[in-house]
Amino acid sequence: MMHMNQEFVYPIAASVCALVGAAFDVKSRRIPNKLTGPALLFGMALHLSLDGWHGLLTGVAAGLICGAVFLVFYLAGGMGAGDVKLITAVGCIAGLSNTAYLLVLTALAGGVMAIGLALVRGRLKETLLNVGALANHHKNEGLTAHPELNVRNASTLRLPYGLAIAAGCTITLYLQGFAR
Repeated sequence: MMHMNQEFVYPIAASVCALVGAAFDVKSRRIPNKLTGPALLFGMALHLSLDGWHGLLTGVAAGLICGAVFLVFYLAGGMGAGDVKLITAVGCIAGLSNTAYLLVLTALAGGVMAIGLALVRGRLKETLLNVGALANHHKNEGLTAHPELNVRNASTLRLPYGLAIAAGCTITLYLQGFAR
């Protein structure tokens, strides 16, 4: 029987969770609480069982860090609450040692996907102008959602961000396991 590195278990489990979340997000534009709640509890139980109380605390810390970062974008009107809950659960499962990779790679994947979506829809110039408008709005108004350029406006381009979370997770998995 092949022995699997314990640290490899976390990004595998996180990637499975993220991929399921992405599938829900693409299909229904929702990431259900029935996924994120149990996934968060699973992450805590996994860390407790493999690394004891210290593991549990670091898993919770990872979830809180990931959730706090995404909460800023939610408050600014840039993403839905399901995205925040999914990254919180995925971060808790992935653990503290994977948090920086997960956040950076998810942001990069989301940026690439957003540019691709804008190109495919023929709205790249409009999107880039909107980024400038958003930056100006948030500079002056803080985290308040832009009145028109927000996730609730159906006429804006909206990326199912669960896809970016899944991509960030699977790239983290690759870097932690296969690229070594």
